[in-house]
Amino acid sequence: MNSLRLLTAGESHGKAVVAILEGMPAGVPMDVARVNAELKKRQGGHGRGGRMKIEKDAIGILSGIRFGRTLGSPIAFEIRNLDYANWETKMAVEGAPPKGYEPVTLARPGHADLAGVLKFGHDDIRNVIERSSARETAARTAAGAIAKELLRAFDITWLAHVTHLGPVATRARNWIDPRVPPAFLRAVESSPVRCAHRSASGKMVAAIDAARKRGDTLGGIYEVVFFNVPPGLGSCMQWDRKLDARLAFGILSIHAQKGIEIGDGFSGAVLPGSRVHDEIFYSKSGGFHRRTNRAGGIEGGMTNGSPVVVRGAMKPISTLLKPLRSVDLKTRRATISRYERSDVCALPAASVVAEGVVAFVLADAFLEKFAGDHLKDVEAAVAHFKRRIR
Repeated sequence: MNSLRLLTAGESHGKAVVAILEGMPAGVPMDVARVNAELKKRQGGHGRGGRMKIEKDAIGILSGIRFGRTLGSPIAFEIRNLDYANWETKMAVEGAPPKGYEPVTLARPGHADLAGVLKFGHDDIRNVIERSSARETAARTAAGAIAKELLRAFDITWLAHVTHLGPVATRARNWIDPRVPPAFLRAVESSPVRCAHRSASGKMVAAIDAARKRGDTLGGIYEVVFFNVPPGLGSCMQWDRKLDARLAFGILSIHAQKGIEIGDGFSGAVLPGSRVHDEIFYSKSGGFHRRTNRAGGIEGGMTNGSPVVVRGAMKPISTLLKPLRSVDLKTRRATISRYERSDVCALPAASVVAEGVVAFVLADAFLEKFAGDHLKDVEAAVAHFKRRIR
């Protein structure tokens, strides 16, 4: 059984998105302001739609934290949907649909609409849309921010940034240093598309604006890097314990994600092994170390002490202003897809969500290895492990 468990609930236009996070040890300092800052970042980025002007996401802690520290009990929280005020009758828990309500019967290509209706037997696609919406990622962003509070206690740092957006790409970087580069992180945070390279950032903004004029959408690739992660997280002993597999599960569970790469996964696949594998060195001052990080910090399903590097590929948003061909599920007649308020590009926001998801997976693996009911127990286990591997 994994150390951390997260359950989320709530519809996109319901009263709230809620979650229960189980397994966090007692005594972990918790800064709610930092959690809310992550939620705010998730709502940002050039190319977002009109709903981001309505929602002002903030976490409401219901249990599990007292006087700024975790209690060891389940952490329950909610994120209120301010847009619920406009949907209260359409999303009512009791009673019949309001007078004049028209069920949604036109399936949108690329969405969960058709598959969800076929699976659950609904005659109103709204029942699928509400839960399959990316609104759910607000809860996982918050859970990831809580997980970061644990990792922060062990001097683990991180960043996430956009490397490709539509036709615009940036150059690759070899992440080997154990610390997050401050200047690079500042550049990411100041970019409207979370791209550290100023010229590429401007071109990405222009690409989004051009797609908006065409009634189209854009996707791309982001990179998530975690620094100072100790070796030995994950396992080579069972398939479901391998850390890279767990990271893949986490990334691909985010809405619209279609691919994941660990380190130089795809580029390394076409090179000879002599140009792929990271040679091993040792010094009394630095211990075991590498001078390259093509493996992305993971070998054999376990962290090896280098920064963990994960890249995710996000498809373009499925809701287009320019309609696509579809079929009305009620009449079975050919038609064109309907437009709902949507983003042109949510890739910068997806990088924020992915950073939280990777944090959650690493925190889970961290507690799996360095188990303890209190933060001090975990600290003692980490200290012992570091002495042993020297």
